[in-house]
Amino acid sequence: MVNAETFKKIALSFDGTEQHPHFERTAFKVTGRRIFATLHEQHETANIVLSKEDQSVYCSFDESAVYPVPNKWGLQGWTTFELTKVPAELVSDALYTAYKTVLESKQKRK
Repeated sequence: MVNAETFKKIALSFDGTEQHPHFERTAFKVTGRRIFATLHEQHETANIVLSKEDQSVYCSFDESAVYPVPNKWGLQGWTTFELTKVPAELVSDALYTAYKTVLESKQKRK
């Protein structure tokens, strides 16, 4: 299971990642690019942006612990992870998948 400090440590371990306040959350983004994850420390949840295909794969772990954000953001791949219910390896893998997608989208535009 993952706590807020572990989540931050994993998210910031990726090259060129920075953290910023984002409403009641902390956002993690590739420098100069878009956000790939947000953390809500009080609720012990994180939202991670994934492709629709990746979203369905991660949600299959446990639909009560990993699920699409219940609004238009969920339809765009934003996925909620209840951090106390999922293993660190799953969160780490999802964060890397989101980070890599944002990084690759930056490279495609150049």
